[in-house]
Amino acid sequence: MSDVTVRPARRDVEDGERFARYFDVAGDGLMRWMVGRRFVSIIGKAYLESGHDLSYEHVWFAESDGVVAGMMSGYSAAEHERSKDGPLFRAAGLRAIQVVATWLLARPIFSFMDRVPEGDWYLQAVAVDEAHRGAGIGSALLDHAENLAAGDGASRLALDVAVDNEAARRLYERRGMTIEATSSSASVPGGAVHRMTKTL
Repeated sequence: MSDVTVRPARRDVEDGERFARYFDVAGDGLMRWMVGRRFVSIIGKAYLESGHDLSYEHVWFAESDGVVAGMMSGYSAAEHERSKDGPLFRAAGLRAIQVVATWLLARPIFSFMDRVPEGDWYLQAVAVDEAHRGAGIGSALLDHAENLAAGDGASRLALDVAVDNEAARRLYERRGMTIEATSSSASVPGGAVHRMTKTL
């Protein structure tokens, strides 16, 4: 059994680009679809700013024997309420038009995912390297998310999972999460998502 630790993200380019790649995996290619092929540099640049959902402030990495093997990001409902879109648009530059256009195209799903009720702690993304799956990385990240949520005084942990991602849904169900609602379908990777929650 490897030694798994979870550490806060660093405010540097390496962790920012690492976050962007994991975030895209967690979203089944949604960021690549939304931002374009330069998503790693764009998301990585936005990550360096504080005060928004994609900020380094809301990211943690899991390391197995000193090697980064997974990532999670999340925030409280209050933090999400204060989040601004400016950092992403500044990082996207001229591609901000593409971001807005894809958001409008996929509005039903993005509007659904944007709702974080008071008292919830939203687990925005979880991803584990394929080579490290089954080694307890995902469990360590979910444990960390629950601890952070409880420490913030949240009453529930919430996340969204693609309807067609049955493996992830089963993992979350084993962790005590249940489906609360399902978004309308949209023309995005994954098509629709389940909102899953767990009382803490």
